[in-house]
Amino acid sequence: MDYLGYVLFFAAWVGHSALWLVALNVLYSRPMPRWVLKSARHGVGVLVLVFPFLLWWAEGLRLADFPPEDWTAGSAAIGIYLGLCWAMAFVAIPAMTLARHMRWQPPQLQSHRSKVVNVARNLGYKPAGDGKYRRIAVLPGNQVFQVEFTELRLQLPNLPQAWDGLTILHLSDLHLIGTPDRVFYEQVIKQCMSDGIPDILTITGDLVDTDKHHRWLLPLFRNLQWNEAAFAILGNHDVWHRPARVRRRLQKCGIAVLANDWTLQRIRDEPLVVIGHEGPWFRPPPNLTACPSRTFRLCLSHTPDNIRWAQRNGIHLMLSGHNHGGQIRLPLFGSLFVPSKYSRKYDCGLFWEPPTLLNVSRGLAGKEPLRYNCRPEITRLILRAG
Repeated sequence: MDYLGYVLFFAAWVGHSALWLVALNVLYSRPMPRWVLKSARHGVGVLVLVFPFLLWWAEGLRLADFPPEDWTAGSAAIGIYLGLCWAMAFVAIPAMTLARHMRWQPPQLQSHRSKVVNVARNLGYKPAGDGKYRRIAVLPGNQVFQVEFTELRLQLPNLPQAWDGLTILHLSDLHLIGTPDRVFYEQVIKQCMSDGIPDILTITGDLVDTDKHHRWLLPLFRNLQWNEAAFAILGNHDVWHRPARVRRRLQKCGIAVLANDWTLQRIRDEPLVVIGHEGPWFRPPPNLTACPSRTFRLCLSHTPDNIRWAQRNGIHLMLSGHNHGGQIRLPLFGSLFVPSKYSRKYDCGLFWEPPTLLNVSRGLAGKEPLRYNCRPEITRLILRAG
């Protein structure tokens, strides 16, 4: 096979893998049974791995000479699919990657600062715990114990002057499952508090990943402090592990659990509407019919997929998690598996979707403790009046 044949063969494999990863991302954004999602994930893995052998068997790697002179229905079907794969590899992936690198930061961002705290180094050992996937956590190069504390200073024109300097601590995706061990979370929360007591604490779901790790919630979250108020919602993993119990334990810690509802709070003597959106896993979505229309709206949504809903409902600031930044990010290309109907678009970071400013946290953990080029993240927002 000549050089062109090798290039076309490899590009077909890349395009094929990307097509099925996008399909898997979209499927994982829906409220599907766990067995369906798990089966789909394994199925896509098999499809990606066997594709080169199937292509070798079907075409003998003579892709530079495709299509054949003796065109048949079978070769037509192969040709259409190969065309899709090549379009993905040669057009879609480069265009999307370039667009991501050229994306402007939202104009509200005044400054971005971060520091990395290596919890394992501070402890003197890797707190892998006793979870099912504890051996993954200690793989060479795994960044699961290296937490990035991000500080975003945001200037919001519609922010009341009384809130100038208001701080919001954003926690997301703790995935308590035994790995990392509880001491890891204790160290992270201790660092959060030593960086300064936030005015508002927000938690955007996926707290537990087993039925027994609810017992970690009270001893961990009782170490959290705030000056004004604390709010939380649940995520898709909480649905599978006694969500009513999760809500009760959060409330015992003094944290208001919003669910799919809203509340009106007074912060520094100014009204604030705080909205919870746990959809699509919990239904129905929030009903904002009676919600004050001229009040600043803060929304906690586990998934950033609810961004269009937020735009339609005049949300000013939306905090999300769920996507974990992809957990594994390739150099230049970025994330691969992102459980979103928008695939990689909102994997992590700050996005301006007028009138909504969206921040997507990479989260603190995951069911599979695997992080490469994608450290766990805690975000502190400092709001400035425009």
